[in-house]
Amino acid sequence: MYMLVENRTSSHLHLKRSPGVRSWSLCVGIASIGLAAAYYSADSLAWKLFYMAGCFFVAAQNLEQWEEAVFDKNKGTVSLKTFNLYKKILTLSKGGHEQVVALLSEIRDVNVEEETVRYFGKGYLVVLRFVTGFSHPLTQSAVLGCRSDVEAVAKLITSFLELHRVDSPQDFSQSSETEASDADEPQDKY
Repeated sequence: MYMLVENRTSSHLHLKRSPGVRSWSLCVGIASIGLAAAYYSADSLAWKLFYMAGCFFVAAQNLEQWEEAVFDKNKGTVSLKTFNLYKKILTLSKGGHEQVVALLSEIRDVNVEEETVRYFGKGYLVVLRFVTGFSHPLTQSAVLGCRSDVEAVAKLITSFLELHRVDSPQDFSQSSETEASDADEPQDKY
């Protein structure tokens, strides 16, 4: 699942994302290697603690982030928040939280982008495009495989923000100057 709808009203949309099963499985697997190395080794207590601490740090580093997006029409803002357990541990609870706040009026489009994920293939994520030309992903990491889930979230955001796309593209191949000059020229009949 890409993101879950936590709360939705006509003026408020709250989306959340937590680490997935794959991320938790990897975390438990790496942590259990550290526990097994400490349990079955004949080393001193200091080395056993080093094995466990090292594997727990690697496990925490591979854990995905907790992310949430809050679209609030009353305030006119979108707030994108991330929480990273690894950064929280390294900074001793002073860091780990990041937040980006932008105006809803500045969002001009919501797209689904494809991203290559090393060793795993293709991943998809929602990107917010702003009037200034700046683009910001809704989440920091792509979800593997489930393009339909990501597209559903993009459509939900598009409908909430009432961003309607023009289905008929205009043809700008001829300018008004060439049309006016063609009208002034005499046309030959064959």
